Amino acid sequence: MAKQNMAKTWDISQTLRPGLPVWPGDTAFAIDETWAIGPGCPVKVSRLTLSTHSGAHADAPSHYDKSGIDAASVDLAPYLGPCRLVTAGWTGEHVMIDDLDWPLIEGEQRVLIRTYQAFPHDVWDDNFRALHMDVIERLAKAGCRLIGVDAASLDPQTSKTMDAHHAVQRHDMRILEGLVFDGVPDGRYELIALPLKIAGADAAPVRAVLRELS
Repeated sequence: MAKQNMAKTWDISQTLRPGLPVWPGDTAFAIDETWAIGPGCPVKVSRLTLSTHSGAHADAPSHYDKSGIDAASVDLAPYLGPCRLVTAGWTGEHVMIDDLDWPLIEGEQRVLIRTYQAFPHDVWDDNFRALHMDVIERLAKAGCRLIGVDAASLDPQTSKTMDAHHAVQRHDMRILEGLVFDGVPDGRYELIALPLKIAGADAAPVRAVLRELS
């Protein structure tokens, strides 16, 4: 029997763990033992404490729109399918239109944007590179339905206007944040990043994976 070729995969999720950097003031991750294996107890069971925005996560529309749907109600189609990973360079407060290779992006429904040369796994970066609102508008015109970033947010940490998020809202796009692209070359992949089905949640953690396209 011929050996079946297995597509290479890259895990682009953060590891949820104690000490995980979180948005200043948000809930720290914790895992606590509820039951332990021992006399009279055959299983280990744990309790999780975490933010809906812990690690790699999908923002639900309710995060930035009072009338938006929750994480349990989003259509899963945008989070599953072919995507394009591109690098936006390493400088500037925002990712601007000129930072991206638009001929590669045109027609892609899912676009992942790398801003870090090496992801900051152990420290919170107050100065992550956000996406300028004009980039969101251009992505929408190019046919994009989902934007994924390695930054903590599409908007700067100090933003009160949430311009990028509201541009996403206008075009009914979806958002992945906190992805890890270390060791993954730019290119086309299959994206698998399904948000947990949490009723009422404004976001949900994802186990995000890129799979090599045949």
